[in-house]
Amino acid sequence: MSLDERFNEAAERVKLLTKRPTDQELLQLYAFFKQGTFGDNNTSKPGMFDLKGKAKWNTWNEKKGMSQDEAKEKYIAFVDQLMEKYKE
Repeated sequence: MSLDERFNEAAERVKLLTKRPTDQELLQLYAFFKQGTFGDNNTSKPGMFDLKGKAKWNTWNEKKGMSQDEAKEKYIAFVDQLMEKYKE
């Protein structure tokens, strides 16, 4: 299976979690997904009253310089970790 296929499969598997990951885990998932899909964050930073948007922006921005393939690998590994941690 190619990296893209494994990445897409992980994105589907994460939707099957029966327990909600922590906010920090969700932010990491978001950041690895965005970095793997779009590369470096080149969007404007959200305004100071958009706390959720700012947290997501900052976490994605921390991945700046990471290749899309590396981000995909890290996303897949992180999904595997969460599946193990939150399985029933």
